Amino acid sequence: MKSSNREELIKDHRPEMIRRRLALGPKRQNISDAVLGGIDGCITTFAVVSGSVGAGFPSSVAVILGFANLFADGFSMAISNYESSKADQEYFDSIKQSEERHIEQIPEGEREEIRQIFIGKGFEGTILESIVETITADKRVWLEIMLMEEHGLSKSTQKNPALSGGVTFLAFVAVGAIPLLPYLMTSLDMSQKFLTSAVLAGTMFFLIGMLKSLALAKPVFLSGIRTLLTGGAAAGLAYFTAYFLREIFNISAV
Repeated sequence: MKSSNREELIKDHRPEMIRRRLALGPKRQNISDAVLGGIDGCITTFAVVSGSVGAGFPSSVAVILGFANLFADGFSMAISNYESSKADQEYFDSIKQSEERHIEQIPEGEREEIRQIFIGKGFEGTILESIVETITADKRVWLEIMLMEEHGLSKSTQKNPALSGGVTFLAFVAVGAIPLLPYLMTSLDMSQKFLTSAVLAGTMFFLIGMLKSLALAKPVFLSGIRTLLTGGAAAGLAYFTAYFLREIFNISAV
């Protein structure tokens, strides 16, 4: 297996493969948006279910509150993610415009910044001056270096705000609806609905953790367990909070 992996790595690092990969540019991913939406959607609806059971509410209340929260919170989270990504994009654009203006108006000062950046990397003498001349000969490269080295910004890390918001909303609704499905089944009693909902929610938490780890090449089982524990803790908090409030205010269970 190790030999096979090494052979794959050698093949991927041949000059023609490197050229082809670099020509395609960096891949943009929305894994974090999907994971965030999926986990939060499942936590939101199962917390509502757990809170309803803890408070002794009928299943119809869990369904109404669950679906109301599903779409309202999903929309809110999608808008928040959109605005966050939009703000990052606008910040990037403002810094880019500022650096472009500096290169046009004070090129010698910007050249000195390039020089100081590469002095900090250990270059000196004729090699240093050659690097400075090569970079500043191409304004596109010059600008990219300044954005990355001075501000830690890269165009490849910028997300599409609309896509980020859309992925978050779809993941939130798709995963968040699953714990509510047993409450639509009239053939089950209240305890069966809650147990089925808990199993489905736990399964989704675990699967989301596993999928995240597969995409990021992390330990699969450990990530699944960690996500499951996070969701279970949130649901438990909702259940016991509702239960204690019911006891404090002496609300009769239905």
